[in-house]
Amino acid sequence: MEQHAFREDLFYRLNVFPVTVPPLRERREDIPMLVRHFAQQFARRMKKSIETIPTDTMEALTRYDWPGNIRELQNLIERAVILSAGQTLDVPVGGLGARQTPATRDAGETLEEADRRHIIGALERSKWVLAGPNGAASRLGIKRSTLQFRMRKLGIVRPQQH
Repeated sequence: MEQHAFREDLFYRLNVFPVTVPPLRERREDIPMLVRHFAQQFARRMKKSIETIPTDTMEALTRYDWPGNIRELQNLIERAVILSAGQTLDVPVGGLGARQTPATRDAGETLEEADRRHIIGALERSKWVLAGPNGAASRLGIKRSTLQFRMRKLGIVRPQQH
């Protein structure tokens, strides 16, 4: 108010009944409900069906301290829904414990590398079948032709069978 960045009359109106919300790390029992809510919200928006959240994933999310609070949780779940191929929410919980500094962030994988790794994972899970209900394209939620284009672009080829 002294810096004229906040209207004085609005401050007094809001200050009638202050609401204090503890950080997410102090409300760990709320995390599973929030994870399910965000997963369903983003799945609906992306026209996906997320039916399962693995128990070990939920336990890892509950143990994490969430320094970015609910926004960090929301962003992680949105990313997981985007990357999940199928009805199981695939959350990258391995990176939760490792806080990255700006110097190490630059050394991480690029979007192209992450895309390549994700496509190869779907191809391996589908035994390199591209099309059909259990094919990699279906698992990734894209058309077969789109998958083939991305494979060419990223230089992904089926490994030779010995």
